[in-house]
Amino acid sequence: MEIYPRFFQPAAGSFFLFGPRGTGKSLWLKEHCSDALTIDLLDPERYRLFTAGPERLEEIIAGSPKQKTVVIDEIQRIPELLFVVHALMERDRELRFILTGSSARKIKRTGVDLLAGRAVLRTMHPFMAAELGDRFSLDNALECGLVPLIVSADDPPDVLRSYATLYVREEVQTEGLVRNVGAFTRFLEAVSLSHASVLSVSSVARECGVGRKTVEGYLEILEDLLLADRIPVFTRKAKRATSVHPKLFLFDPGIYRSLRPRGPLDRTTEMEGPALEGLVYQHLRAWNAYRGEPNRLYFWRTRSGVEVDFVLYGEDGLWAFEVKNRKRIGPSDLRGLKSFREDYPEAKLALIYRGRDRLQRDGILCLPCESFLKSLDPGSLPLDI
Repeated sequence: MEIYPRFFQPAAGSFFLFGPRGTGKSLWLKEHCSDALTIDLLDPERYRLFTAGPERLEEIIAGSPKQKTVVIDEIQRIPELLFVVHALMERDRELRFILTGSSARKIKRTGVDLLAGRAVLRTMHPFMAAELGDRFSLDNALECGLVPLIVSADDPPDVLRSYATLYVREEVQTEGLVRNVGAFTRFLEAVSLSHASVLSVSSVARECGVGRKTVEGYLEILEDLLLADRIPVFTRKAKRATSVHPKLFLFDPGIYRSLRPRGPLDRTTEMEGPALEGLVYQHLRAWNAYRGEPNRLYFWRTRSGVEVDFVLYGEDGLWAFEVKNRKRIGPSDLRGLKSFREDYPEAKLALIYRGRDRLQRDGILCLPCESFLKSLDPGSLPLDI
C-alpha cells in the first residue's frame, strides 16, 4: 500500500484511536510506532491468550521494561483488557498506551468509561483531498470513496464491493451484535436510501420489514461501528420553526454507492447528488476531528422546507454550506443560504458546486467542489482560501 502523509496528530500521552476498518490506523502505527510493544487482537493466538487471562498483559509488559509505548490493536475484541491497562497506567506513569478499535460498542459496556479520561480520544478518517494532493480525483472519490484500503488497492471497485460484506461477517456476525444477519443486511440496503437525507426510522423499518425498535438498534450499531452518523438540526437562537429529525450520513460515498440497491428503474443521477453531499460531509467531519473537535456539525431545515446542507458552529466560528451537484448556479440554489443569512447575519456562507469558476453571487461565495476540498486543511479555517 502506498503511504500518504496524514493530517492525523497523536496525543502526547495515552490515547484511543478509533476509526472504521481500512482507514489506515494500523499502517499509521507501523510507520510512527515501529518500536512499540504491539499486541494485535486480530491474531487468533493472541485473542485466545488474553481472552483466557487478561492479566497476562502485565507479564508481557514486565518482560519488556524498556518499551514504554504499548499498542493494543482492536481493543474492542477484549474490552476486559482495559481494567488491566487502567491498573498499569496507575502503577507506572511512564507507560503510554495506544488503543485502537473499529467499534466502541463493547467498550462502552465494560463500565471503565474509556479509562476515566486517562486516555484521550482520537479518530482516523478516510483520506481528505488535501492529503492526496494532485492524486485526488473528484470523479474517483464519488465512485469509489476515499477509504485508504480501497484507494490503494490494485482493483478499488472489487475491494469496495466486498467491504460491506466483510463488515457484516467480521464485526456484526462474529461479535454477535445482531441475531438475524439477513435482516441486518436488508437494513443496510434500506438505510442507504436515506444517505444525505432527513431520516425517517418508520420508512426504513417498512422498507426492510422489521420493527421500528429493531431499526433504532441497527442504527446504533452502525454508529458504534463508525459507519454512519446522524447530524442534528441547528437550532441555536432560532427565529423560525425548524425540523426535529436528524440527517443521516454513511461515512464514505463509495460505501454508500456499494450498499445502495440498483436496478433498471434507478438512474445514476439519483446517486450523484447524495454522493457529493456525503463527500463534503466526510471532509468537514475529518477537518473538525483533526482540529481537536472545537466545532459541531449540523444542518438547517425549517418547517416550511427551506434547507442548508451543513452548518459548522463552535469555537472557530459559524459557517453555512450548500452543496449542489450541478455546473451552473440558478437563483433557487441560493435560497436556503439567503434565508439562513436573514436569521444569522454573522455567518460565513458558501455554495459548493460542480462548476469550474470561483464566483461571488448575491454576497455568497460559490466554490468549485474539487478546489474547495483540496483547500480544506485542519491548519486553517474552511473559507480562508
